[in-house]
Formats: sequence, C-alpha cells, structure tokens
Amino acid sequence: MLQTTSRMTLVLGGARSGKSAYAEALIEARPAPWLYLATAQAWDDEMRERIALHRARRPDGWITRDAPMDLPEAVAEATGPVLVDCLTLWLTNLILAEADVTAAGAALLAACAAAAGPVVLVGNEVGLGIVPDNALARRFRDEAGRLHQRLAAQADRVVFMVAGLPMTVKTDAKPGGQP
Repeated sequence: MLQTTSRMTLVLGGARSGKSAYAEALIEARPAPWLYLATAQAWDDEMRERIALHRARRPDGWITRDAPMDLPEAVAEATGPVLVDCLTLWLTNLILAEADVTAAGAALLAACAAAAGPVVLVGNEVGLGIVPDNALARRFRDEAGRLHQRLAAQADRVVFMVAGLPMTVKTDAKPGGQP
C-alpha cells in the first residue's frame, strides 16, 4: 500500500529496481498537476530513447521540467507535488561541471524543506558494489552516499526498492499529515 502523507520521500534502489514507477505512483496519488523534475541530459540516442520511454509511460497531468543543474531552484519554484528523477544524474552533472557539490546539496535540502507541496526524490544506490577502480568513480560513489544520507536524515520517509518491491527504511510521517 502506498503511503501518501509524507512531505518528503526518498526512494533509493539499484538499476531497474522500480524506483521511478513507484515514485510516480506516490505523486499520482495526489491531485494533478504533478511536476516531474528531470535531471537527465540526452547526450546520445540511447539516453534520448530512455527519456522518451519515461515520458510515454506517464499519464496526462504531468508537467516535465528539465533541471539538469538548477534542481534546488526548480524545487523552490514548484507549487504542488514534485518528483525529482534522479539525484544521481544531477550529481553526475554537478561533478562534471566542477560545481560545489556540498553547496548544491545544501541548497536542495533547503528547497525541499521549504517546498510548497510534497517532494519525492529518486536516487540510485551505488554503494553496494565493489570499490570502483578509479578516482572519479570513487568520488561519485562517495558524494552520492553523502547526499543520500543528508536527504534521508531530513526525509519523512525513505524507501529502498528491490526487484520492484518497496522496503520502507524510515517513516516519520505523522497521521493526518500534509499530503
């Protein structure tokens, strides 16, 4: 059963674990319109196809805004339910642009705390595998872990997806809380 009363939900999991579909269902349990903040950049045909498939599966009622770098600002400007997909692509964009990841993470935390409506954030859990063999990959893994920890601490609810099944890791939502 979907819990729909959390102000901020963090959905983590591995590749093809069902994160996005689950997060979309959480948002769709609220009245439309829903804002989808997309962080992916279509650098090649394969990524363009992935983006098209994501958009095609969403029903009417979704408004998509590309936010590959300006995610905190996009969350702050939202007036209703927001889905962020995905944190790890946003982090990749920040690292490749040599942006201040710590400051960007702090800005995202502040934006989520002040958001006008509920926020659902999706991220890839990348720290369960072997230690990467190069410095950039290790930095990415470490930054993702730190970002997820900071968001999880602030979130009302944290869900870990495994094979399409949601496992609730944290729930602080209060009964009768804001949808």
